[in-house]
Amino acid sequence: MTNEGLEVLLVEDDPDDLELTLHALREARITNPIQIARDGEEALDYIFSRGAFAGREITRPRVILLDLKLPKVDGLQVLRQIKADQRTKGVPIVILTSSSEERDLIEGYRLGANSYIQKPVDFAQFQQTIRELGYYWLVVNQAPPTTI
Repeated sequence: MTNEGLEVLLVEDDPDDLELTLHALREARITNPIQIARDGEEALDYIFSRGAFAGREITRPRVILLDLKLPKVDGLQVLRQIKADQRTKGVPIVILTSSSEERDLIEGYRLGANSYIQKPVDFAQFQQTIRELGYYWLVVNQAPPTTI
């Protein structure tokens, strides 16, 4: 597992939220490659190089932006599996969700999320949130070594 080609893994099933997030990242001049997974199963397949991604060298994303309400495998289960594996437990995971349910917040942190952000409804506020999120996790924050 390497950190070559550090990227963002964006796990989002809603096409509108996906496009808004990508637009906000571009506007914030985030140049890191972005891999998109549209459901929890696809995200896990990408992370662990299985299914459609079998044979791909396992690389750790710089950060995972994870929605909770996903088809096939929900976001909390994705979080649980990533944090349970020695190879990936150190990858920062930011829950980026429309859920305002306290139980999701509590469970997300209990499972090892590094941050929990409720998606703002206002577009300008959403753009600002993504800009700050990208700046912090991709510029300011020092990524953990691959041995964590």
